[in-house]
Amino acid sequence: MSHDNVKNREFIPLNIAVMTVSDSRNESTDKSGALLVDRLTKAGHQLRDKQIQPDDIYRIRAGVSTWIADPEVHVVITTGGTGVTGRDGTPEAITPLLDKLIDGFGEMFRALSWPDIGTSTLQSRCLAGVANGTYVFCLPGSTGACATGWDELIEKQLDYRTRPCNLAELLPRLTET
Repeated sequence: MSHDNVKNREFIPLNIAVMTVSDSRNESTDKSGALLVDRLTKAGHQLRDKQIQPDDIYRIRAGVSTWIADPEVHVVITTGGTGVTGRDGTPEAITPLLDKLIDGFGEMFRALSWPDIGTSTLQSRCLAGVANGTYVFCLPGSTGACATGWDELIEKQLDYRTRPCNLAELLPRLTET
């Protein structure tokens, strides 16, 4: 297919689940989860589910496992638990679930964060990968980090119209039909 034939692709809305990882947040104080829900719905995607889980590796893993087993969930985004202190364990919870890592995501996120937070970006253990044909993105818990991750990386890669390539067009659940 030539590029001329795909320039005017139709937008394909994806079903996205959002998990906030925090021992202290609830629905009324979860600004990062709310930001992600707002951004993904404004972009035209559909919120499939939203949860707040404590910083507990097994609760995080159980929640995300349920979503990646659901053929109606195309993408999972977590926020929180990616630091290096205390109970931060989102990467440890998620990594065993992944079939493939998307190494460039963490690298690009840290590069984009550099102008705002300098060397503090090295403390970010954000990551992305694919599990059972579902994309999983793990972002830090700050609203600034969630905005950077969504606005600069995730939104464009989940938009089927992004050229020369995007992650949405690689979703087997969308391309098998």
